[in-house]
Amino acid sequence: MTAIYKREVRAFFHSFIGWLYLAATLSLTGIYFTYFVMLYGEPSIAYVLQGVTFLFQFAVPILTMRSLAEDRKQKTDQLILTAPVSVSKIVFGKYLALLTVCAIPVLVIGIIPFMLSFYGDFQMGVSYTALFGFFLYGAFALAAGLFFSSLTESPVIAAILTFIVLFLGYLMTGIRSMISQTGNLVTDILSVFDMAGRFDAMLEGSLYVPSVIYYVSFAMLFLFCTIQSIQKRRYSVSSKGIKIGAYNIGILVLTTVLTVLVNVVAEKMPESVRSLDVTSNKLYTLTEETKTFLSGLSEDIRI
Repeated sequence: MTAIYKREVRAFFHSFIGWLYLAATLSLTGIYFTYFVMLYGEPSIAYVLQGVTFLFQFAVPILTMRSLAEDRKQKTDQLILTAPVSVSKIVFGKYLALLTVCAIPVLVIGIIPFMLSFYGDFQMGVSYTALFGFFLYGAFALAAGLFFSSLTESPVIAAILTFIVLFLGYLMTGIRSMISQTGNLVTDILSVFDMAGRFDAMLEGSLYVPSVIYYVSFAMLFLFCTIQSIQKRRYSVSSKGIKIGAYNIGILVLTTVLTVLVNVVAEKMPESVRSLDVTSNKLYTLTEETKTFLSGLSEDIRI
């Protein structure tokens, strides 16, 4: 796995793709930082990162489209698949290389709140929680792109499929609000595909645990699907091809259902566990004075 990881990282930075991603991410961050923090005095980088996430819709398809599709197109995947290493190690080696490229600008952006804290009351907890969510969002998107790259030998088709899925996930918050403002069965189902909304929940000063679970669980699901996709192709030429294919489909369905159930349960967790206040002045936490005042009320208050 280490050899594959090093090979992929070198491939990104021996070409323009890795450098282009770093330049685009940091440049866009600088533009939004100037607008929100320098001009309007926003005491965190949360909304800076919210603007930068739109870049994922275009950058992730470019980063991931060649990861597996190019190997399949050039027939070099046969060399990898016959190497003395498991398919899971191949997939995780490529995925960790993608995460490395994604993590570099995150580490650079992480210096900003620390530096600004010397010049005023900057919301460190809010900023780093948003940065953590930004990285998780990117990790989830990269896992999705890697999966679609495993489905085809055409990098262009892989990029288009990844873009469509990520773009719909980015718009899903607006689509759900157009269907219903109060929520119903349809919007509950669509919430599974609401990728950007999970990140938005981590921008207001709270560590929203269901969002963390969502990104991690679905990233692992996409990686698992990628492994199964390669395994299916590896055994498709054998006499066990049909049997292996049916087994893979059953496992994928079961894993997908379990992932959805985990996220449904996460949304039903108690509020005290579901959302953790990370603001410096605890804006979303009831103080003892408030609790004492409320306990002294003798009549209900209608708002």
